[in-house]
Amino acid sequence: MSDELLVAADGPVLRVTFNRPAQRNAMSWTMYDGLVAAIERAETDPDIRVMVLRGAGQEAFVAGTDIAQFAEFTSGEDGVAYEQRMEEVFGRLEAATVPTVAAISGYCVGAGIALAAACDLRVSTTTGRFGVPVARTLGNCLAMNTCSMLVFHLGPSRAKDMLLRARMFTAEEAHDAGFVTELCEPDRLDEVVETVTSRLVQHAPLTMWASKEAVRRLRLAGMPDGDDLVRTVFGSQDFRSGVRAFLDKTPHTWSGH
Repeated sequence: MSDELLVAADGPVLRVTFNRPAQRNAMSWTMYDGLVAAIERAETDPDIRVMVLRGAGQEAFVAGTDIAQFAEFTSGEDGVAYEQRMEEVFGRLEAATVPTVAAISGYCVGAGIALAAACDLRVSTTTGRFGVPVARTLGNCLAMNTCSMLVFHLGPSRAKDMLLRARMFTAEEAHDAGFVTELCEPDRLDEVVETVTSRLVQHAPLTMWASKEAVRRLRLAGMPDGDDLVRTVFGSQDFRSGVRAFLDKTPHTWSGH
């Protein structure tokens, strides 16, 4: 593992830390690859019963994919390839054979909220902020799989509110929607996560696996293809200029092209 992703076994718990606090733990390709390797470790080590994901520092869980990587995109096919890669990562996390817990403090945005949604349970401090503000920042869109996760967890009305208004949900709102499993004060995050994991390690592994797998299959049943949506948006002039404006920290006006 790289210094950007820390992985350590703590008894029956495998702890994964996204470790780029200066960048609000924005995900690099190396971190995505490391997360998949950590999942494989959790599944093959007989001593591991639970996996916990968290961000370094207090400011963010994960604030999306590192935007600098989008500057390399030249066509809609790049967007399709990116979202397919993300679907593989999120899908691998969602299908992990051990229970997964997201420990959230601060921003849980873009790819961050997708990672949290792919986990089985989410514990958040009151500082948690949840959203996908791409309609006002980059001008890209979510793949069908990620949209499906948000609709599955939040319902269509809340999901569209989050996406169309680019609105950030507070931790309390996310808890009321059922997305956040446990809500706590910032100084109690470790304590509450420990309570959750301690209970999980006592339960029958195959029963928990079958339960989470059944829910996953229900979510995926009949999900349509959405590559045409991704290809159109990632191939647009708006996306290319939106990424440049975001990286240059300059104002941007959307053209719809």
